[in-house]
Amino acid sequence: MDGDDIGKSAEAVAPAARRRMTVSEASIPALPRGARLRFDDARQRWVLLVPERVLAPDDIAVEILRLCDGKKTVGNIADELAAKYAAPREEILTDVIAMLQDLAESGFLIEATGGNK
Repeated sequence: MDGDDIGKSAEAVAPAARRRMTVSEASIPALPRGARLRFDDARQRWVLLVPERVLAPDDIAVEILRLCDGKKTVGNIADELAAKYAAPREEILTDVIAMLQDLAESGFLIEATGGNK
């Protein structure tokens, strides 16, 4: 599953969809209450657990989701990834926003109330 499909795999919309966000560089993304990203030993892969649902994001999506701590802005996340992979920041930013927006539209990501801008 790639970052473009991650939110589309769920057949129903998660409860957090009532608080939809529009992802921008200044957004501070976080997982909604009840959602957890964890390594599943049985599957030997990372999974995003949401009430009554399990999503299996790819490695890139996992890396991005692990940075969605409710403190970092999307811009900070893009900066970290661009430095780590020596890749163009604007390209990374575009991809990160697209993936996070897909999750937000499906209700699997919310805007944190606070953080370090």
